[in-house]
Amino acid sequence: MANNDTIKKTVIVTVLLCFVCSVIVSTAAVLLRPLQIINQELDFKRNILSAVGLMEEGGDVEAIFSERVVMRAVDLRTGEFTDAVDPASYDQRVAAKDPELSKNLSPKEDVAGISRLEHYSLVYLVESQEGGLSKIVLPIRGYGLWSTLYGFIALEADANTIAGLAFYEHGETPGLGGEVDNPRWKSQWEGKRVYDDSGAVAITVLKGSVDPSSNRIDYQVDGLSGATLTARGVDNLVKYWLGESGFKLFLDKLQKGEA
Repeated sequence: MANNDTIKKTVIVTVLLCFVCSVIVSTAAVLLRPLQIINQELDFKRNILSAVGLMEEGGDVEAIFSERVVMRAVDLRTGEFTDAVDPASYDQRVAAKDPELSKNLSPKEDVAGISRLEHYSLVYLVESQEGGLSKIVLPIRGYGLWSTLYGFIALEADANTIAGLAFYEHGETPGLGGEVDNPRWKSQWEGKRVYDDSGAVAITVLKGSVDPSSNRIDYQVDGLSGATLTARGVDNLVKYWLGESGFKLFLDKLQKGEA
């Protein structure tokens, strides 16, 4: 009677099992990829709606987004809307790595730690139910302690008052830097002011807590306890994207009706 417990047969069975499993996993990955893309897009839109307080539990993301949000492309070099790229298919992350669609930032310029700045950015204009501009949602990113944080900052129609802040992707330490996701911390941003009377970016994430008696309270947000570097990263990226190198030129022109 043949011995089925030989090393050769064990190896063959193991290899065949691995091959079959790899085929199953690969096939599942290919078949599920379209669904994953759809879910990623939905999550992206859900975060935009959350940043402006339009996302309700069980709400139809696609319906709310299509009804209230207009997606436009902006040329960051001119601060004007552009048709040079299609907002529906434009990928900012890919563009930021393309020398023809972005520029390299010097260490002095790169306060947010993004290395390269794309020429075109998407912006999301939220309309009121009456049809006028209600909120402006801007994509932001920058380096924290361990990772690049990707998110949105929402401004009121005056382009100066913060309506919300949301990060949808990062790799910061849970319980420390990961507290950028904490609704309590994010709620502090609502109602804060971005620019002072001189037009300079004044919003600041403090190392500690905001002093209620400070005459700068409208421009200050509590830091993150035990996560100084992540808080500094958020401070840097917000200042960068709302500053001259980011969206300030666009916001100025939008307010003047010149965008």
